[in-house]
Amino acid sequence: MLYWVLKWILIGPWLRVLWRPKVEGLEHVPATGPAILASNHVAFIDSVFLPLMVHRPIRFMAKSEYFTGKGLKGWLSRLFFTTIGCVPVDRAGGRAARAALDAGKQVLEDGKLWGMYPEGTRSPDGQLYRGKTGVARLALESGVPVIPCAMVNFHEIQPAGAKLPRLNKRVHMRIGAPLDFSRYAGMAGDRFVERSVTDEIMYNLMDLSGQEYVDVYAAKVKKSDKPAQAESATEKPAAANTAA
Repeated sequence: MLYWVLKWILIGPWLRVLWRPKVEGLEHVPATGPAILASNHVAFIDSVFLPLMVHRPIRFMAKSEYFTGKGLKGWLSRLFFTTIGCVPVDRAGGRAARAALDAGKQVLEDGKLWGMYPEGTRSPDGQLYRGKTGVARLALESGVPVIPCAMVNFHEIQPAGAKLPRLNKRVHMRIGAPLDFSRYAGMAGDRFVERSVTDEIMYNLMDLSGQEYVDVYAAKVKKSDKPAQAESATEKPAAANTAA
């Protein structure tokens, strides 16, 4: 109930007035049934505007730090992410990552929408980075379609390090046609297949968003604290073309 109150009464109307969201391809989100919504990740507000504009609730993974804060700020963070349906995940990987995928699989088995950021973390500079294969594993294990969702100008609205989004730009999103990976049925766990599926998803996100693609993981760039060099859109992600 609180989710709908925030979306339609307390917060949603203000967001629509201030940033006048423009969404292309909203018809690609099914009215019923499970699907994975795979999005690029350039700003914190990605997790706000996509659920705002999609007519059905979307469950997301969120880093566990959002649920473990102390004091009033920690309580408000925990309340917000719990209300919008986020599932905490330890980004260190291993068993915790598997548990997060299992949570997503359960959401899909319940016929709901599951949101994922294949890059694993926010882009440090507005470029599109190499996708992690968890999205492919979940798509192949569940057999549901993957819908690419591109945040087009969110890096300009909320650049890296900015606490609040700018008010002088209109939010723009593009949602692509569902990607069907049924041709790979029964091949979950094959790392070559999962990489090919992931790269096809990233290629679609690159095409929809217009971002430059960098064939390294965003987390690695953040650790190195050095800017990454973009690859040519005609070359990367290479496996996406072979998977089509």
